[in-house]
Order: sequence, then C-alpha cells, then structure tokens
Amino acid sequence: MIEINNESAIAIDETVLLRLTERNLGQLNVSADADVAIVLVDEGAMEALHVQWMDEPGPTDVLSFPMDELRPGTIDRPTPPGLLGDIVLCPQVAETQAAAAKHTLMDELILLTTHGLLHLLGFDHAEPEDEKEMFGLQRELIAGFAADERSHGR
Repeated sequence: MIEINNESAIAIDETVLLRLTERNLGQLNVSADADVAIVLVDEGAMEALHVQWMDEPGPTDVLSFPMDELRPGTIDRPTPPGLLGDIVLCPQVAETQAAAAKHTLMDELILLTTHGLLHLLGFDHAEPEDEKEMFGLQRELIAGFAADERSHGR
C-alpha cells in the first residue's frame, strides 16, 4: 500500500506521485502489497529530521527511512510484501532546485520520489560505481514513467 500525506503548505498532485511509485515498484519487481509512505513536509520539519538523522544543518530535499530492508526482485522472484519504509520530501527545497534545473516542481518531485524509493531498496551513491548504477536506474525509471504519462495524455 502506498500512503501519501502532504503536510506542507504547497499543493501538489498526489495522484502523480502515486502512479509513479506504483509503476516504479512494478518495474523493480516489488510486491504491490509492500508498504511505502510518502510524506511532504515544510522546511522546518525537514530541517529537524535532517539534523536528527543525518546530523547536518538546514533542510534537505529528500530523506529515506528504510524499514524491512527489502531489495528489488526479479520477474520470477518478486520482492515479498513488507514494510518498505518512508520517503520524506520537502517541496520548498524542491521548488528551488526545480527553478535551478529549469523544470517544474512536479518534475523535481518525481525525481526525488524515485531517488528516495531507490534508497529504500538499498541503492546508494557513495561510491562512483554505485552512483553510476543508481542514477542510471533512476533515469530509466523516470523516462519510462514520463513515456507512460504521455501515452495516457497526462
């Protein structure tokens, strides 16, 4: 089950993030019964989480909190149901990044949600080889989602 809770002051189309996460889980062969929560928070709440969990000052764009340490499955052996974890997004930080990248807030939130989901599934970008793998998969997932959205007239 995918739960989305917008606690931020910025209105966003939650159905886009729901479709994105459903598609990404399917592409990564994760059970549709895996639980993931996406929470959108304001800068103050994000800064508090960033300090508490990463010991870094200021708000950040996305934080991921994996729970059951689930990993991507295969077509033959999908990931079993479980508690995937939480993705926390900060739309205010995302707005600034979207403007700098010259794309929409929703484009940035799609990127951040996909990035956060990959972290929940054990991907990391601390080492160059891991970064190449994670960011390549991230680009592939986002491009596939964009193509699906276009084919459905969204």
